[in-house]
Amino acid sequence: LDSLMFTFDVFTSLRLPLKSISVEVLVQDHVATVSSALQYVNEEERPLEALFVFPLPADAAVCHFSGSSSPCLLMLLSATSVPRSESRRLWQSCIYFYFTSFDNTHQPSAIVEAGVTTAPPGSLMRDPVVMISLYPEFPEELMKSLATQCEFVFVIDRSGSMGGMMNQGKGAQMRIESAKDTLLLLLKSLPMGCYFNIYGFGSDFESFFPQSVEYNQDTMDQALKRVKEMQADMGGTEILQPLKHIYSQPCYPDHPRQLFVFTDGEVGDTKEVLDLVKSHAHSHRCFSLGIGEGASAALITGMAREGSGHAQFITDTDRMQPKVMQSLRFALQPAVLNISVDWTLPDDVTVDTLSPPINVLFQGQRTLIYAQLKGESSGGSEGTVTVKYSLKDQPVTNQLHFCLKPTEKTKLSIHRLAARTLIRSLEQKERSGAADVEGIRSRMVELSVQAGVSCVHTAFIAVNKDSRQTVKGPLLHRRVPIYAIYLILLLLYIDFYLFLYVCVCVCSAAPELQKDLLLQLVSLQKASGCWDLDATLADVFGKTEDELTNQKPAQVDGSVWATLLALIWLYGCKIEQQVEWQFVAMKAASWIGSQKVGDLSQCVCVGNVLLGCQVTKETLGI
Repeated sequence: LDSLMFTFDVFTSLRLPLKSISVEVLVQDHVATVSSALQYVNEEERPLEALFVFPLPADAAVCHFSGSSSPCLLMLLSATSVPRSESRRLWQSCIYFYFTSFDNTHQPSAIVEAGVTTAPPGSLMRDPVVMISLYPEFPEELMKSLATQCEFVFVIDRSGSMGGMMNQGKGAQMRIESAKDTLLLLLKSLPMGCYFNIYGFGSDFESFFPQSVEYNQDTMDQALKRVKEMQADMGGTEILQPLKHIYSQPCYPDHPRQLFVFTDGEVGDTKEVLDLVKSHAHSHRCFSLGIGEGASAALITGMAREGSGHAQFITDTDRMQPKVMQSLRFALQPAVLNISVDWTLPDDVTVDTLSPPINVLFQGQRTLIYAQLKGESSGGSEGTVTVKYSLKDQPVTNQLHFCLKPTEKTKLSIHRLAARTLIRSLEQKERSGAADVEGIRSRMVELSVQAGVSCVHTAFIAVNKDSRQTVKGPLLHRRVPIYAIYLILLLLYIDFYLFLYVCVCVCSAAPELQKDLLLQLVSLQKASGCWDLDATLADVFGKTEDELTNQKPAQVDGSVWATLLALIWLYGCKIEQQVEWQFVAMKAASWIGSQKVGDLSQCVCVGNVLLGCQVTKETLGI
C-alpha cells in the first residue's frame, strides 16, 4: 500500500497524471496479444518531454506504439523498450507469452498461423508460421535420484554498485543484502551429499573454501558465517578471472557442476567471458541472474545460453528469492542431452526453422520452436514434428501430428514472435563478430520493418499527421511513473496462484515482518533438514518454548515435533511463498521419514490446533 501511495504522490507532484487505462487481450494457445491505451494529461502551460519507461516480460515483443490528441509527439523505442514521448494519450500494443493451465499440459502442441497476402513473396510475413510448444515432464524417480549428485558453485557480485537499492520503493533492500538473504535460502535448500563453494568478485575475487567442500552441518555453518560478513566492497566488475579459477578446479566424479552467477553490472570483455563458458559447457551448467536495470542482457543471457542453463532478471519490484529458487529447481534436474528436432511434411512443403537449436530442456519451463512453412499444400494436409533427447542415458521421443491448415483470424502474433526470435539470434551473431556483419544487419532491419518488431538498428518514430509542427522552446523533462500500471497489466498474463502471491506481497500490512519470520525459520534449520525444539523456534510461531513442549505427543522426540511444527507452519501460514521454501520443506519431510516414527496423524492434528492451521499429513509430504 505504501508503494502504491508513493506512486500516486509522484503522479500528483509531477502534474502529469494518468487519467484512464483500457486494455484488450486476445489469447491464442500460449500467446496473448495485449493492446493497452493509457491517457495522460499535461496540466502545465508549457510542452513536456515525458520519459515513459514501460517494463516488459523478457519474452515480450513490442509491435506497435502510437499517440493521439497532442500538438506534437516524439517517440523513440530503443532495444530496451524505453519510449520517449510527449502526449496526452499513449497507445501501446505488445505481444508476450501467455502461460495458463489446461488439460494435457505436458503434451506438445502446435499452432499454424496464416501470413499476409500483401507481403513480399517468400518473406516471413507472407508464408504460414508454425509454433511448436514443448513442456516436458520427467519421471519423479529419476528427478529424486539425481538431487544429491551435484556440485554447486555460487558466484556473487560484490562490486560497489551492489550497495545500491533493489528498487526505489519504501523499505527496499540493498542489492547485497537481498543477495545474502538469497544465499541463506540456497544454503539451507541444498541436499545432503552434494558439494558447494561460494565466490565473491569485484576488481578481484575470493572464495569461501580453497575448493568445493561436502555439504554438512559444519561446512554450512562456516559458509553462513561468511555470508553475514559479505559487503559490496570489492570495486569494479571483473568476472573473467574468477571464472577461470573455477574452471581450473577439477570436477568431482558423478557430481555435475552447477554454476550460479549473480551480477548487477556489465563487463568490457563479454565475448571472452562467453567463449570461456562455452569452452567448458561439457563439464557444467551455468545459471545467470541479472540484478537491476544495469545488468548486461548480453552477458546474462549469453552465459546461460553457452552454459546450457537458464537466465533470470530481477528488476523493479521483483524479489530475488523466488527467481533464484526457480533456477535451483532447474539445476537439480538431470541434464537433457542430444536434443534433435525432425520435421515430416508433404512433398510440396518445406520448413525453415527460425529458432536457434535447442540445447536445454527443463521440467517446468516451456520451450517454443518457430518455423516458416514454404510451398503450397492442401488444406487437410498434416505435418509431423519429432523431438528426441536422452535423459540419464534413456532415450525419449515426443511426436506431434498437426494440421497444416493455418489459422486465419489472428493479429499475426505468431509471426511477430517468430520474427523477434530470429532477430535475437541475428543480434547475437552480430555481437559475436560473425563474418558477414553487413548482411546480418541488413537482414535484421528487413525483418524488423516487415514485422513491426524493433531491433538494435531500428526504432519507433512517431509523426503528428495533423499539424506537422514542431514544438518550440525548451521542453520540461518529466518521468512518467508506471508502477501501478505494471501491476495491472501483470494480472493479464500471470496465473491465478501468482496473482494471489502478488496481492499478498503488495497489499500485506506488514510484508517485511512476514519475510523476516520466514528467513528466521529457515535460518534455524539444520543441514540434515530438522529443527531443534527451543525458544527461538517458538518465537517464530508466536509461542513460548513451554507451549510447544507441553503439547508434544509422547511418541515423538523434540526434534521430530519441532520439524513437524515447522512444516505445518510453512504450509499453513506461508503457502504463498512456497517457491522459496519448497526445498527446505522437502528436506524436512525426508528427515522425518528417516526417523521411523510411525503414524503421525495425531501429531499433525495437535500441531494444527497449536498453530491455528488446517494442514493434512498428505500435504506435508510425510
